[in-house]
Amino acid sequence: MAIILPFKALRPQAQFAKQVASRPYDVLNSKEAKAEVRGNPFSFLHITKPEIDLPDGIDLYDDAVYEKAKENLQAFMQRDVLFQENKQCYYIYRLIMNGHSQTGLVSTSSVKDYENDIIKKHEFTRPEKEEDRIKHMKVCGAQTGNVFLAYRDVDDLNHLVEKCQADKSPIYDFITDDEIQHTVWIINEDAAIKTISDIFQQQVPCTYIADGHHRAASAAKVKNAWGKEAPESAGYFLTTLFPASQLRIMDYNRVVKDLNGHTAEAFLHKLSEDFIVKEEGKTPVKPESPHSFGMYLAGKWYLLTAIAGKFDDNHPIASLDVSILSRLILEKHLNIMDQRTDKRIDFVGGIRGLGALQKQVDSEEMQLAFSLYPVTMEQLFAVADSGEVMPPKSTWFEPKLRDGLLTHMLS
Repeated sequence: MAIILPFKALRPQAQFAKQVASRPYDVLNSKEAKAEVRGNPFSFLHITKPEIDLPDGIDLYDDAVYEKAKENLQAFMQRDVLFQENKQCYYIYRLIMNGHSQTGLVSTSSVKDYENDIIKKHEFTRPEKEEDRIKHMKVCGAQTGNVFLAYRDVDDLNHLVEKCQADKSPIYDFITDDEIQHTVWIINEDAAIKTISDIFQQQVPCTYIADGHHRAASAAKVKNAWGKEAPESAGYFLTTLFPASQLRIMDYNRVVKDLNGHTAEAFLHKLSEDFIVKEEGKTPVKPESPHSFGMYLAGKWYLLTAIAGKFDDNHPIASLDVSILSRLILEKHLNIMDQRTDKRIDFVGGIRGLGALQKQVDSEEMQLAFSLYPVTMEQLFAVADSGEVMPPKSTWFEPKLRDGLLTHMLS
């Protein structure tokens, strides 16, 4: 069963909360982060993307970057922008985006649960990204990034969370520039804390990583790297747990640098071996059903529909659209065999829209783009329960948690 614990969060003073709250470090590049913090010295991006405060062009994995993160974190604490709770608490975090509301419980989850597959995974991780988060945690002495977990609904917990929201005033409540409302409540009563912990230990057999595989893997490796010298807090990592019924997954799309030596005409001909190919011209193609794909090539959009019998619709992995794309196009025709390490492919979250795909191709930064139908929560659970993993970057969850509102200190 799942083990969670309350924790003494490092969090902003209420008057600074909106300024501190920042988008996750891994959805912005350095240039975007630098633009986002302009005029805001309190943005948590100064801690999660500290290269923005160093000379342009610095290696993102340079020791100076991690030392700058530590320096900035300490400065925020010394200036009383951030303070640490004096008691272990749970927190409720609600996000509302375009009328869609989802409410999670912020806690720390057990590293042992991660290692023993009580916390289930559905993706492999990239070694260089793991190493980045490991260094960031060890130097800063803090887990600044939240791991987004899902679990199958438990009525007792849903009712308790609803009651806490109704009975309490929030500690934070603001709307960010992207028009997402972020509201946080604190649960600091001993009885409520015990009830929540007991519900997970008795009624939640497992949780599932929805977003944050690298953060979770890095937290486990930090604890193990410290060995016997690891503080007790390193046995747990920062998580927000959402009931599955409230979550939605967006598409996670692909862009590719080249056609592996094919001409556009020859590539289209090869695709017809496994897909019905329909030219749609300038109209962007957003797939409306599973096993169909949008493709942008040489200034035109195409609808690709996988031919029945070309994939196994009864297998939890083979039936995924990301797997069909991988096997029948990326591997078969483009020689992209490992999406985790191949530099010829990149990933674009659905929140950015199809225009972002088209822009990268039109600019000749990339030559080819694919839009996909989103994975469902049940597909994610089925893959994780089977012990399998999806191709990398298969799921994109929105709205995303903001960094900086609740940080887990390791020292």
